[in-house]
Amino acid sequence: MKKTHITDSSRFVIIFLVPQLFFYFFIHLTSCDSDSINIPSDKILLNCGSSGSSTFNGLNWIGDIETSLLQTSYDTTSSTTLLLSNTNKVAPEVPYSTARIVHHSPLTYSIPFSSPGLKFIRLYFLSTSYLPTYTSNSNSNSFFSVKSGPYTLVDNFNPLLATQEINSSYITKDFFVNIKQKNLNITFTPSPRIHKAYAFVNGIETFSVPNNLFSHASNSNVSVPYLGHKEPIFINNEYAFEKLYMVNIGTESYYQVENAFGSWLDDINYISGSQYGTTLILKENMINMNASFLNSNDYNYSAPLELYLTARTMGSNGDSNTRYNLTWSFFVDSGFKYLVRLHFCEISTSVVDVNQRVFSVYINNQTAEENLDLVALSGEPLSPLYRDYVVMVNLESERRKVFMLISLHPNLESRPKYHDAILNGVEIIKLSDGNNSLDASFQLKNGLQKEKKFPIFVVVVGTSTFSIILVLFITFFIVRRKAWTKMKIGIFHVLKLNSTSRSEEMIQVKVISGNCYQFTLEEITSATNDFNEDLVIGEGGFGKVYKGNIMLDGVVIDVAIKRAKPSSRQGFKEFQNEINFHSFYHMNLVSLLGYCQESNESILVYEYMAEGSLCDHLYKKQKQPLSWNQRLEICVGAARGIHYLHTGRTTAVIHRDIKSANILLDQYLVPKISDFGLSRVVPSIYHTHVSTELKGTFGYLDPEYYKRRKLTEKSDVYAFGVVLFEVLSGRAAVNPEAVEEENEKVGLVEWAMHCHQCGTIDRLVDSYLEGKIRLVCLMAFVEIGIQCIAKKSAERPTMGEVLSSLEKIMSSPEHLERQEIQTVDMSS
Repeated sequence: MKKTHITDSSRFVIIFLVPQLFFYFFIHLTSCDSDSINIPSDKILLNCGSSGSSTFNGLNWIGDIETSLLQTSYDTTSSTTLLLSNTNKVAPEVPYSTARIVHHSPLTYSIPFSSPGLKFIRLYFLSTSYLPTYTSNSNSNSFFSVKSGPYTLVDNFNPLLATQEINSSYITKDFFVNIKQKNLNITFTPSPRIHKAYAFVNGIETFSVPNNLFSHASNSNVSVPYLGHKEPIFINNEYAFEKLYMVNIGTESYYQVENAFGSWLDDINYISGSQYGTTLILKENMINMNASFLNSNDYNYSAPLELYLTARTMGSNGDSNTRYNLTWSFFVDSGFKYLVRLHFCEISTSVVDVNQRVFSVYINNQTAEENLDLVALSGEPLSPLYRDYVVMVNLESERRKVFMLISLHPNLESRPKYHDAILNGVEIIKLSDGNNSLDASFQLKNGLQKEKKFPIFVVVVGTSTFSIILVLFITFFIVRRKAWTKMKIGIFHVLKLNSTSRSEEMIQVKVISGNCYQFTLEEITSATNDFNEDLVIGEGGFGKVYKGNIMLDGVVIDVAIKRAKPSSRQGFKEFQNEINFHSFYHMNLVSLLGYCQESNESILVYEYMAEGSLCDHLYKKQKQPLSWNQRLEICVGAARGIHYLHTGRTTAVIHRDIKSANILLDQYLVPKISDFGLSRVVPSIYHTHVSTELKGTFGYLDPEYYKRRKLTEKSDVYAFGVVLFEVLSGRAAVNPEAVEEENEKVGLVEWAMHCHQCGTIDRLVDSYLEGKIRLVCLMAFVEIGIQCIAKKSAERPTMGEVLSSLEKIMSSPEHLERQEIQTVDMSS
């Protein structure tokens, strides 16, 4: 079983910007007067800043001037404006030709409905670069919040930045809120943090939607699987929602798929990796809309029939299908829960019976479905269904936007006829957080502070002024750094040194990444207090690691700074490896924030991992011992990180130095794989190994790799098996103090196998855990480890299978400890 992850960052524009641009374009131009879509009876289209009514693309818009929808004092707190004459060339005429400008005080629209319940809100914004410039309002001063009742829809929102982010001239934001009265209030408030800030809106669209739209239950309170958690989550009317994606899988523009919210997008730009699978298209409607499905759906608002007429499968080559994941990636805000609705229909004429196509579904590397058989689930082929899941996308401190991944992989456990998977459609909806907010509160480009203890002055300048400052800054930058020349960081960036280095290896480093910042040596020395020995937090083959504070994107953060020593066993190639293998992101990989190569120094800057390495907690006794539940969670997270390396890109990445010292823990004990200096890329899915010199750490080396110098993904599996026994036993992979006479082997692998064969696995258990692991859980855990350290790689499981087995233990009530570990006084 495999779980797939984000591909290289050079696909960012294709994956994110292009699809988003088309999404916002088509969502406007969708005609809602087709035979299959009924316009909601209470739908209101408000053309803000205009008077009277107008018709555009078959839709009737009304102006907000002299209407009862605005508070009586709106003329003193707001104004209207006619936008620049060239606006129609970059955006639809309605509603983007006029705008309502909000000054100083909040402005509220109050829209009446015949009944309370769930309401849809679409807000239309033009980039402020097309707004007229007034002496009192700079185009860059448009920062504001939008609220509806208790819900914050956006906060410190700037349409200029938002449109630049999707490379468009305009943007829409879609929300759903529950109202308990008969009036929907939408309030615009200029940001109090910005001098002379103002808000504006071009258009507002609202209408009622079924109360069970996201709960598909008459009581609007239904449980949905919460991935990574034992208990489901209940979606009720206390949530607000933001609709982000409606994607039609495999359509290739053959069908126009739309509902009341607009057009569903083609999935081609969201596919991650080089494997695109095969599209299926039913040219005749043969879909069986069964009674239960019809009763639970309203095609105005849910998936239309046309969605199920197309699909994407992995292809006809079953052997090849088992070696990759069919994966889609979507950019989302970190720190929120998301409702992911997947639409399925078995439309292949060759799949008509049970156990012909069985597959697994993974969302953000967590198992959503382990053995999904659509014919078995729906009772027949050509019968549509959808499945809902909630996934938490953890907050990433270094970035607001992260990728959500949806992956399919064949499941061969039941020996199905075809090694394949299928998907018809995807919807992704953000859920409001505990503060009733849907806003990500991202770090604004003008330097708004995130931490009060590091005050930052906010300077907002106009576009022309910014361009002048940028030119002056670049000129100063080039003059000051005569020692080196830096080309723009992108898909390929080269740094040349003019200094007289003692080694040719220091002459140039190639960075195949768009996500790696280059720090100056001055910044590094300042962050480490001139490499103060009191700040050293570790030392390895590469050199010493210092804890430092550095400013990144206007915020001072803790970092780990790894400085190469002249006698380092890891040379230039490993230094470059570290940089290039951090061109992708995953929550279980340590983030490389940047590097420095200046004045014969080779320095790497990472996110700071407050709890140190896993081995520190297991046998170095420098940290509080971990409970059994904590150890299981760490194993699962580490397995996800390794599996990401094996399946997350067009070709697999083999870490080659998996060990407990290279599994670091953040302040929440979230594990992250580190140290990519020895990593290697498998050329393609058709290559079974990489021939390379022997490198790694004694005690973790795959026996086949040691003998034949053939490196495979199973080499990482072997090393991870050693880590599993380290976690269980609390001892190192190689224990020089072991006593052979007492049958305690020097090598942990030999000791684990000995205990397993002799039926004395209880002797493997860390003394801190004695009596606290249930036997069923212990046996299952040991069995996974034994499979991983099999001498022959063919007998070892894949990392996906290891991960799935560990997740089964985590989801079982037997994994719970019998009692909590008592606190140990580490000072004694």
